[in-house]
Amino acid sequence: MGFDTSDDACVYKLQDDLLLIQTVDFFTPIVDDPYQFGQIAAANSLSDVYAMGASPTLALNILCIPSCMPTEDVAAILAGGADKIREAGAIIAGGHSVIDPEPKYGLCVSATIHPDELWSNASAKPGDVLVLTKPIGNGIIATAAKKDIISQADFAQAIESMANLNMYARNAASKRQVHGCTDITGFGFLGHANEMAQASNCTFVFIAKDIPLLDGVYELSEKGIVPGGTKRNIDYIAPNISIAKNVPTPYEAILYDPQTSGGLLLSVPEDDVPMLMSNLADAKVKAAVVGRVQPKGPFSIEVH
Repeated sequence: MGFDTSDDACVYKLQDDLLLIQTVDFFTPIVDDPYQFGQIAAANSLSDVYAMGASPTLALNILCIPSCMPTEDVAAILAGGADKIREAGAIIAGGHSVIDPEPKYGLCVSATIHPDELWSNASAKPGDVLVLTKPIGNGIIATAAKKDIISQADFAQAIESMANLNMYARNAASKRQVHGCTDITGFGFLGHANEMAQASNCTFVFIAKDIPLLDGVYELSEKGIVPGGTKRNIDYIAPNISIAKNVPTPYEAILYDPQTSGGLLLSVPEDDVPMLMSNLADAKVKAAVVGRVQPKGPFSIEVH
């Protein structure tokens, strides 16, 4: 797998029964606490591997730091990342750092998988049910936090969601049949769903009220608190999206909201949904049924 379907990671065949998965991601701090930043950046970097149905084996740090950054803050970033890698059962095998005016951190992640276990974003089938494994809206939450207009409780639940590994959702879903999967990150919920629908040559139909939101996000969107990336996502994706007139305007901004370390969007056979939701609940994953896959129509995505 390469660029053709905008899948979440590249896949290289080492031999007939063994595939290599590789991905890389890094970004500037989304929170002030350096340890939490390290955790979130690591969880986000690992997410693409989980979206392919795999488990990470090896990771390399990518670190950009200002020369004025205190050593203890640098150590805290790396400790946050290391703890998440340890939780994932993988190994950090070094990395690379450079001096940069703005701090950045992330990981290059590798995994191996048997071809029969690989998930793709190009394999959703008409009749499938769409399941989302994390609430959305953390881009709006982070923007509100920068403006100091959000409660500590609402910000804390967003941080917890971003730092939570998609490993638990992947492990639960791997017990059932998964036709297609992607993770929800910078292009937002609709952006990544659009890539998956186009790659699968299908139309995804979502019910806006069924899509789980982080606490306080709807009220912030009503006030126009949205990140700059939202408009870029709208400009890029909107021609492929049909949103019903009865969907409240604040929902639209949330559905385009760029996410950091969002959940998995799973396309699964309808018969498997009850057991999948049970497995996800047992794993303490806050999942929801959000839509269905239909044969290809005039739009890649419909929201009702």
